[in-house]
Amino acid sequence: MSLVKLDSDFITSKNNSHYKELQDNINQAVDLLDYYRELLYDELNIYHSSMSTRLNDIMALLTVFSVIFIPLTFIVGVYGMNFDNMPELHLRHGYFIVWGVMLLIAAGMLWYFKKKKWF
Repeated sequence: MSLVKLDSDFITSKNNSHYKELQDNINQAVDLLDYYRELLYDELNIYHSSMSTRLNDIMALLTVFSVIFIPLTFIVGVYGMNFDNMPELHLRHGYFIVWGVMLLIAAGMLWYFKKKKWF
């Protein structure tokens, strides 16, 4: 790349080499600035990717917990209603049966998620 205005009164053949050296130094500084900008951009992309992966892991864990507790909440909601026409409410061991069913559902879901390596 050459100097743009060589016909100036200030640029003589005596100091022309100094201006060319200055131009080379400026071009090197611009190239170095571009390199550092690209390096910073790449590092920011790596950081954002790692944060996104971490967020996805957290969301997967929260999803597993919510999937486990949704059917349990439904069962508790149904048996929390105070109706007299629910025959299982009058069973002697009805409370323990409901607890057993809920624990069986939770354990079954945990086993399934571990088998699929989601948890």
